[in-house]
Formats: sequence, structure tokens, C-alpha cells
Amino acid sequence: MAQRDYTLLFRRYVLVSVIIALALTAAAMWLAFSLFNPTPPRTVSMAVNQGGTSEPVAKRYREILARDRIELRLVPSRGAVESIARMGEPKSGIDVAIIPSGITNQRQSPELVSLGTIGYQALWLFYRSGDVARKDRARETFAGKRVSIGPEGSADHALSLEFFARVGVVNQRETNLLALGPQDAVEKLLHGDIDAAVLLDSFESPSVRQLLSAEGIVLANIVRADAFVALYPYLSKVVLPAGVGDMVNNRPPTDVNLVAPKASLIVRRDLHPAIQYLLLQAATEIHSGPGVFRRAGQFPAPESLDLPLSDEAAQFYKTGRPFLQRHLPFWLAVLAQQLLVVLIPVLAVLYPMLKFIPAAYGWAMRRRVYRLYRELKLIEDQAGSPSTRTSSASDLIARLEQLDDRTSHYRVPVAFRPLLYALRLHIALVRQRLERG
Repeated sequence: MAQRDYTLLFRRYVLVSVIIALALTAAAMWLAFSLFNPTPPRTVSMAVNQGGTSEPVAKRYREILARDRIELRLVPSRGAVESIARMGEPKSGIDVAIIPSGITNQRQSPELVSLGTIGYQALWLFYRSGDVARKDRARETFAGKRVSIGPEGSADHALSLEFFARVGVVNQRETNLLALGPQDAVEKLLHGDIDAAVLLDSFESPSVRQLLSAEGIVLANIVRADAFVALYPYLSKVVLPAGVGDMVNNRPPTDVNLVAPKASLIVRRDLHPAIQYLLLQAATEIHSGPGVFRRAGQFPAPESLDLPLSDEAAQFYKTGRPFLQRHLPFWLAVLAQQLLVVLIPVLAVLYPMLKFIPAAYGWAMRRRVYRLYRELKLIEDQAGSPSTRTSSASDLIARLEQLDDRTSHYRVPVAFRPLLYALRLHIALVRQRLERG
């Protein structure tokens, strides 16, 4: 019977321990998956400004991410201002965009972070040579003229009004401002339908290259570029060398000073870390080469001009991609990470449980023996009482014999048998005292 009780008790402890371990493991795994988000999405969306270099650059990102079976959907946008606004809405589904500095900041867009700067986007002001006036009469030069400053919602539009309005080049009351896209603005400027056009783009933009080499089109020199940089710290002064647009016809004929915000690769703060690392690797492949306004290896750069760097970007610029992604194919690295996410909570639960269960079981076994010790203590106390008579002593001895018999048939694991032997020895000592009277 004792053996059966011992077996049932052992099974009960094992069953309870397994149930507790499974419950804790499930809770730990749920918490780990919630916090670490180990599975990256298969599809990511990127806002793309139609026209200029934004679209071909976005297509290169799409090609690079496709190598790791990540689909990059390109979502049309009128410009950076609209892209920032849409990225701020979780339901819009836009995760990535290329944004020039000066459009937003951390207070306005707390849900967005930067993966670093990827190049310069100069502010180009092209006009027809027949409209040239004296440099100190910029206001009169464009008074009553038709000037394209980019579609509403674009960075071209916002920065044109900010910068050129400050020096009087663009005046909303005296100038006919048009919200044309880059391609429309180029065509209309070349055909004489408008008098000037503002573009915010890189030197590699087809629209910029076309206007630089076009007859009768002049690129405005920003005479006070240093003043703009002093007033707007997110701007940089860049110089376009003479003849770089058309070496044969020497266009532009002289060096031209321009102001240029740096473009940053912006993502939502909750974008999966593995996708951020893929985007950073793609940015290195796309933007690290030399250019007219940049030297080789200058970009991407860990600069947080308007928005803070994401934790993943800061780590990337320090040590590169994570260890698993450096040594394994992307999805194999993701699988390994998932296994680690599962393994860590399991070990976190099982390790203390493996130490706790034997301790709890040992406590339960000792407690069973200590119950018998309590009976022995009660008999010993009664034996030491002055009122104990001979008949009472005989009864106590009989109770001791019963206790000794129960102890001898008690079943406990081998590790706890010394407790029973010590108990029987103590029973014998108490019986000797009673027999001596």
C-alpha cells in the first residue's frame, strides 16, 4: 500500500510539473514572439515619386530585395510631403520612402525612423535664356512669369516656396506658380509653354540631364548658397562643375552653386528588423559609388538629420549585418532566428524547472518522514510527563512498536532512506527510556 502511495505521489508530482512547465513555456513563447517578431513580412511597400530618379532607384531596391524573395511594391506618390503623411497612417501600408531633409522632424513624425542618408538632391532652378535679367533684380525677372514648382505634396513645391520666396525669386502674388510634375515641367519649359521650372532631384535624373544640355535653358546660380546653409542646417552647398552637363557645348559654361538637402531612406519604426537590414544592404549596393556631388563610399551614411536612426541602422553602421545574415541565406537566417526565439523561452522555463522539480520532490519526501517524527515527538513528550504510569508506559511502548513497524514498511527513494533509518534509531532510543522506567 505504501509503495502504491509512493508511486501515485511520484506520478502526481510529475504530472503537475509537466503541466506547469508546458503552461510557462507557452506563455514565454507567446511573449517572445510578441516582443521579438521573428517572422518578417513577404511584402513591403515603398512610396515612389513619379518622375526623376526616385522611380528607377526604387526599382533597383525592388530587384535587390527580390533576390531574397521579398516583394517590394511601389506605391505612386505625388512627392515627399504626401509620402510622409501616408507613412504616418498605419493603415496606409507604406513602409519605406526616400525623403529629402527639411520635410519633417521627430516631433511631427514620431512613428518614423531613418536608415541613414543616401545622397544629395539638389534644388535646380532652370529658366529660358530669353527671360534673363540682372542678377540683382530676381523679383522682376520672374514677375508675371509662369514657373513650375512641382505638384502639391512634393518636396519641390514645399522647398521652392520656402527658399526662393525668401529671396524674392518666387512670389505667389506676382508669379504664376504651376504645380506640374517633373516630366510635364521639362516638356513645357523646352517648348516655351512655361518660363521656369524648379526640380528637386539628383544629378542623375533624366529630367535634370535633359535640361542641362538643352539649348536656350539656363541653370540659375545660387549666389548666396552659403547663407542658405547657415539659415537651414539641413542644407548643403554643392558645386556643379562647368561643362559637366555637355562637354562638347560646355554646358553649363561656368561652375554653378546649388543648395541640396540630403535624401534619407525613411521607414516606419515598426518595420521588421530583418527587412531594415536588407534595405540597408541594398542602399550600400546602390548608393556607395562615386557621383558628381559625392565621393565613393560616402553614402549611405549614419546621419540623422530630421529623424533618429533606427536601432538596426545604428548597429549596421557599427558592425554590419547580424551574424546569421552574414553567414546564412536570408530565409535560413530567419529560420535560425525563429528557432532561437523558441529555444530561449523553453530553456528559460526548463532550466529553473529542472532545478525546482527535484527540490520540490525532495521536500515532499522529507515531509512524509517528518510527519512520522512528529508522532515520535508526541510519544516522547508523553513519556517524559511525571503523571505517566506503568500502564501508560506500556501503551506508549505499543505505540512505538506500531510506529516502528510502519516505518520499516515505508517506501521512499533510496536517497531518502537514511531518514527512515535515523527515525527507527530514534524510536529505539525512546523505547529504551520507557523500558528503564
